[in-house]
Amino acid sequence: MNSKFLSMLGLAKRAGALITGTDLVTKALPSGRIKLVMYAENSSQNTEKKITDKCKFYGIRCVKIAYNGEDIAHAIGKLSSVCVIGVNDENFSNQLFTLISKETR
Repeated sequence: MNSKFLSMLGLAKRAGALITGTDLVTKALPSGRIKLVMYAENSSQNTEKKITDKCKFYGIRCVKIAYNGEDIAHAIGKLSSVCVIGVNDENFSNQLFTLISKETR
C-alpha cells in the first residue's frame, strides 16, 4: 500500500469510521451519520447512479475515487471487493477528501 489515501482508509476502518457496501451505506444515509461517500472506479453504472442520486438527495458529499474495489478491500482488510464506502466521522471524511483531491490532480 503506497498511497496515503489507502493508508488513511485503513486507519479509518480500524477506528470504526467506515461503513462498507452499497446496501449498508444507502440505509445509513437518511440518518445523517454519513459525512462522505466514495465509490470505486469499477463500480457498475447502476451502483454509481444509485449512490450519487441518494447522496444528492440527502446533501452528502459523494466522490468517485481512482481505485478499484479490490484496492479498497485490500486497504481495509476485506477479502472481497468493496465498491462503496461511507465515512461517518467528520475528521476522517475531511482528511480522506483532501487526500483524494490531491491524488487526482
